[in-house]
Amino acid sequence: MNFYFEAVNVLDKLDAKKGSIKGIIASVPEKNRKRTAALVIETLKYKQVLNEVIDAAQLLKQERKITSRNLALVLVHDLLLAGGIQAGEGPIKQAILRHRTRLQSEFTRLKVKRGVKSNEELAQTDDARAASIPRYIRVNRACWTMEEALKTFRAQGYQLGDPLSSSKAFKKDEHMPDLLAFHPSTRFTEDPLYLSGKIILQDKASCFPAHILAPPASDEAVVIDATAAPGNKTSHLCAIMQNKGKLFAFERDRKRFSTLKTMLSRAHCSNVEAVNADFLTTSPDDAKYRGVTHILLDPSCSGSGIVNRLDHLLDNEQDNDADTERLNKLAAFQLKMIRHAMTFPSVQRIVYSTCSIHAIENEHVVRQAIRCEEATKGQFRLGRRDEVLPTWNRRGIPEEMDDPAEADSVVRCAPGEDATNGFFVSLFVRRTDKDATQSQEASKRKTVEDEDANGEQRTTKRRRKKSKANVHS
Repeated sequence: MNFYFEAVNVLDKLDAKKGSIKGIIASVPEKNRKRTAALVIETLKYKQVLNEVIDAAQLLKQERKITSRNLALVLVHDLLLAGGIQAGEGPIKQAILRHRTRLQSEFTRLKVKRGVKSNEELAQTDDARAASIPRYIRVNRACWTMEEALKTFRAQGYQLGDPLSSSKAFKKDEHMPDLLAFHPSTRFTEDPLYLSGKIILQDKASCFPAHILAPPASDEAVVIDATAAPGNKTSHLCAIMQNKGKLFAFERDRKRFSTLKTMLSRAHCSNVEAVNADFLTTSPDDAKYRGVTHILLDPSCSGSGIVNRLDHLLDNEQDNDADTERLNKLAAFQLKMIRHAMTFPSVQRIVYSTCSIHAIENEHVVRQAIRCEEATKGQFRLGRRDEVLPTWNRRGIPEEMDDPAEADSVVRCAPGEDATNGFFVSLFVRRTDKDATQSQEASKRKTVEDEDANGEQRTTKRRRKKSKANVHS
């Protein structure tokens, strides 16, 4: 029972705002820390539900031995959600068990009321912003068409409409051609369409990188996904390429590599060669990769843009110095990935993306990359707005770029505001003769505009002098 009192102590301190979850849990004796942290987090996930059950069963009114709500929360959590209270027989445990039938009945009634079948569906794992993010699914063009998908979902009772207004409404996304949006509570993990690979569960912003990279659907195409697991972006590239050409999917971690292969098999990706290796150790001079023209980079990042994780429960008050140090290390790694990608002799387009909201990992990495030695030698430029999802309104942060105008070349998504998770995407393009011509034309236009402006200013000054002369005369 001491284990439960330890968890109650943590919850009491949280209620009193005596510190962050991370800080308070750090004060728990090490031998109990992991177990206590797990119970605290799981209790917080179900806190709203557990409070409703406790109040409906009138537990605190009828049992004097249950001296606090937090004690009731952790004990009822284990009774209903963890297979039973993990403690020897004692007066406090018996006090809860006397109300077992009523508690279980209220819990069942609540599940019926909310229309859920599993306990997991009751968990509050998301922060408040997640309610404004639809459940997105990408129609896998490697298996079927959007028209067939629409027909199938209509047959299941779904109707085109605002997905946030009804659990049976869905709509086609306005920016991504293969994306459908459903109500946030919609579940597809057991749906035959998902299990057969016809639909991919993928956030809208996560679809941007492959769409912007836009590899050709030709037998000669050679593409690299440098950090491929779990495989959503890889399968998206495969669909865009129509399973033509060659797509190398790199993943250095063995377990994640296994996950990647499972995902690619389910998504019917026949043009992909999964490579269990570190992209950074791959030689651009290797005959196998010399013909690569498109590279997608979505390296490890802080994940600060993801709004449906539990991380915010543990890290909501991180030490600023430690956090900045971590971000700088990530940014250094991210820049290293871009610079390596730029050394591939035939590469024409490189997409760099993160699910971070921090400028250190986004604009700062891009501004360093576009001015690095590899970019100069390879003659890379930032993709223009018309090449990087031009209809998307939220762009980069001007003051975080060396040239504020370059912020228009990158895409940002704000969690909770754009109906997506937080995300960032940029595109690097190798310069061509056409770029040089356009640059010269732009320079000429600017010169003419400046001359016109100067001429207009001189004319205006002459008019003012004449006007003054006439007044004096």
